[in-house]
Amino acid sequence: MLRYLTAGESHGAVLTAIIEGMPAGLSLAGDYINRQLARRQGGYGRGARMKIESDTVRFLSGVRGGLTLGSPITLQVENKDWDNWSGVMSPEPDGRVGERVVTRPRPGHADLAGAMKYRHGDIRNVLERSSARETAARVAVGSVARRLLEELGIKIVGRVVRIGGTEAVAGSLDMEELAAEMAGSQLQCADPDAEQRMIAEIDQARKAGDTLGGIFEINAYGVPAGLGSYAQWDRKLDGRLAAAVMSIQAVKGVEIGLGFAAAGQAGSLVQDEIFYGQDRGFYRMTNRAGGIEGGVTNGEVVVLRAAMKPIPTLYRPLRSVDLITKEPVEASVERSDICAVPAACVIGEAVVAWEIAAACVEKCGGDSLAELKDNWYNYLLYQRQV
Repeated sequence: MLRYLTAGESHGAVLTAIIEGMPAGLSLAGDYINRQLARRQGGYGRGARMKIESDTVRFLSGVRGGLTLGSPITLQVENKDWDNWSGVMSPEPDGRVGERVVTRPRPGHADLAGAMKYRHGDIRNVLERSSARETAARVAVGSVARRLLEELGIKIVGRVVRIGGTEAVAGSLDMEELAAEMAGSQLQCADPDAEQRMIAEIDQARKAGDTLGGIFEINAYGVPAGLGSYAQWDRKLDGRLAAAVMSIQAVKGVEIGLGFAAAGQAGSLVQDEIFYGQDRGFYRMTNRAGGIEGGVTNGEVVVLRAAMKPIPTLYRPLRSVDLITKEPVEASVERSDICAVPAACVIGEAVVAWEIAAACVEKCGGDSLAELKDNWYNYLLYQRQV
């Protein structure tokens, strides 16, 4: 069983993650994770915080000589801005916690609900943890899972399909073609013409002190049939994937395959008919189910899309009410992005990689990578013989 926890505040000293259940013998280098962390920080429309941070991971346990040990892996990402916040965010009783107090909740954030839940008088206690800065730790964790999936022949590719009012042409789902179309993209978009219109929309939103959301798509290639389960609700892989992606900050909707569009079509136009060939076994001519039926992968590409709302921190703040005085005020303004959909796409790749890796380990087990791969390839051989 794979599991992980993250810890840390946006302006705290570090972000930390602990991974348990990763098989021993997996080749894992810091540079591999750092490349994914750099992708998360990129994308047109990011804010000033990304100019401060240059995320790199440090292994504190579970890895020796570039190989996982089978014991818990501890990952750490330093916050470069800590020097400017060490007094305000100090854990010590003499810390300067009375500075930079936030009492004006921002609509659309966890500010007010979190302060009420935990009885905080300073909303900074909420926003420091609810911040999307936490996702740097999740990308680091997902990168470890991605490394494991590569050993099993599974690859994860995400793309941005909409920003604001601009939608990209769907294009090819072929993995190599998709990667080639996104090479050099500032928005992880496979449609260059649409990308230029997206950039223009972001520029316009920046001038207006506003923000933009959008939709990103995650595709998982090489996933065999049989991951997940129909036997219990909490073991259905589509449910687990949806929960993981929905947990990304600002994501408000998730669909798999046709998703919501299927609700308006006849059943004959929604299902994927089944065929068989001696050279390829069972297969489908369509993939409207998005690679999952009944909570179980069916051997087709897993296709998942998520809708990200516009970031609620606005440089022209909305109306709010002061937490302490109860007087009408303008909401607080923290450093923020104009559009973070490309970053959310990278985070989406990470959390999808984690859930699929967890399902692979559940299906084939193994305390070492060698044992897991033996079980994995025996399962694939069985499928080819069915």
